[in-house]
Amino acid sequence: MADRIRIGVIGAGGNTRVRHIPGLQAIEGVEIVAVCNRSQESGQRVADEFGIARVVTDPRAIIDDPEIDAVVIGTWPYRHREYVVAALEAGKHVLTEARMAMDATEAREMLAAARQHPDCVAQIVPSPLDFKTWRTIRRMVQDGTLGDVLEAHVNILGGGSLNRATPLHWRERADYSGTNTMTFGLYLEALHRWLGPTKRVMADGHVFVAERIDPETGKPHTIDVPDSLGVLAVMESGTRVSYRVSAVTASPAAPNGVSLYGTKATLHWQPGERMTLVPLGGEAQAVEPDPGTAGDWRVEADFVDSIRDGAPVILTNFEDGLLYMRVTEAVTRSRLEGRAVDIAEV
Repeated sequence: MADRIRIGVIGAGGNTRVRHIPGLQAIEGVEIVAVCNRSQESGQRVADEFGIARVVTDPRAIIDDPEIDAVVIGTWPYRHREYVVAALEAGKHVLTEARMAMDATEAREMLAAARQHPDCVAQIVPSPLDFKTWRTIRRMVQDGTLGDVLEAHVNILGGGSLNRATPLHWRERADYSGTNTMTFGLYLEALHRWLGPTKRVMADGHVFVAERIDPETGKPHTIDVPDSLGVLAVMESGTRVSYRVSAVTASPAAPNGVSLYGTKATLHWQPGERMTLVPLGGEAQAVEPDPGTAGDWRVEADFVDSIRDGAPVILTNFEDGLLYMRVTEAVTRSRLEGRAVDIAEV
């Protein structure tokens, strides 16, 4: 059992500052000993805010430090493979931000490195959409409460991209985000938990707002990630899924969320984890999570538990990360090539 765990942070972005650093510092015996950010100044601000003793600008200074046991990687996806593989090869436990990687090839390399170092914990920050409800939804799918789930409809609609004065975001740059598109991956990961793996996809996308000011350079930057995406998918279970993902649809007519349409009942799930079950021919009824199954954000605690006690990584392991990266890459191939893509190809 590792009583004292010394952690280095590479890339202290928003989620790292809001969630990971405070969450880890709240655990007895865990110490964040170093932080590496894109500049000495930004790293020092993080260190001052959280009382971290050491600031470096070279990630290798953390990865190669024999006094550091684990690494938290909070960069954008374009650096995940490089730092994850290097940290695992250095014998360090790794918690990396989502999305897992730029594409399926990188994700496979990360999984291979994790399997080559089985004594190291390898965890991806999970989609937090369904912490309270995913076990209940999966139970209803598996025990026949919904009957055969024939279709799932996913709405992820909003008008956030319509303000052209908004600065360029990393999600709008394929060189930072790879094959990940908007927040599609968050919902995809959740649906895999509920329904199992995706088998095939057909996708189409478009960029309506084609340029924004890059806050780093002050100059216009061409956007190459769609702000409107439609995906038709078939799961290995046979369920047909339609995704509507858009950042240019202000005031949508219906609330965002997921509807599972079964032969016995329909389940409506909305952000905030509100669930409504409508039996076939019956009345709608609110559904609460099954007793003892409602989780919450405990990503950092799960990471430490896996290091100390060998608890298996569930949310989210590298195998599940590779699965969603194969689907996001298949979606990108489909929309660029204008054809259906089997996940087996990727």
